[in-house]
Amino acid sequence: MLLSAADTDQLQTVRDFIRLGASLFNRAGLHFGHGTDNALDEAVWLVLHALHLPPDFPVGYFDARLTGAEKRAVMALFQRRVEERLPVPYLINSAWFAGLEFHVDERVLIPRSPIAELIEQGFSPWIEPDRVNRVLDLCTGGGCIAVACAMAFPQAAVDASDLSTAALEVAEINVERHHLQEQLELVHSDLFENLQGRRYDIIVSNPPYVDGRDMAALPAEFRHEPELALAAGDDGLDIVRRILEQASQYLNPGGILVVEVGNSEQALVDAFPELPFVWLEFERGGDGVFLLTREQLAGES
Repeated sequence: MLLSAADTDQLQTVRDFIRLGASLFNRAGLHFGHGTDNALDEAVWLVLHALHLPPDFPVGYFDARLTGAEKRAVMALFQRRVEERLPVPYLINSAWFAGLEFHVDERVLIPRSPIAELIEQGFSPWIEPDRVNRVLDLCTGGGCIAVACAMAFPQAAVDASDLSTAALEVAEINVERHHLQEQLELVHSDLFENLQGRRYDIIVSNPPYVDGRDMAALPAEFRHEPELALAAGDDGLDIVRRILEQASQYLNPGGILVVEVGNSEQALVDAFPELPFVWLEFERGGDGVFLLTREQLAGES
């Protein structure tokens, strides 16, 4: 137990419990990186969720007093965060990506890719938005990238593929939540295996790319995420190599491939010195995302 009932009785307001949560999280040495980067923000998320309040709840109401039942609900979340090291999005089954809310649970990675910023910009200046008629999200997980692309390109058909049937179950929840059943197709596929004959203007992927050394050093919070969606061999390139070998066959002329490889960026550059990777920059931070055209992949330019 983090605190006795007598201790929590002395705490009354939303502000009190946010401060308490931040203190408890810092004392416990938690790791942050699933939508927040500090203890205070995590405490805010958990308190507001326990009280059934929106994320943008006005700060001016933080002096509102909690009932006994509300205090217990908040403390139950705090206890699970500290004792189980569960990331906040798994505790509340909610995460935000590209300005959209998604259901998440331990069947899928928690979305945090900088690719969100690129989607919000319509992949400009790398492709003309009006010419995007078909998009593929490889290794879709919970479907966040695919759903965001469908919203960004309402005229385009979007395919979202994954090897994990469990992940596709979560993706289906999110497709239905955003009412995209007519625009977005989920495909059970090992990369391109079940996508024969299809061609795309954009292929985007946040595949497994964590190398053996980083896997061994992952904080406890990240070990709740499915290993299938993280681990990619000793150098982190097992999946990316296969994408690079096949992607040009599935892109239309002028089409683009966008892939996140995170800390495996240097290993990729060393492994494919002949490819002219464009490494994208993001205003909100993040790196390790490359872009190649179909012609570059095919060795035509």
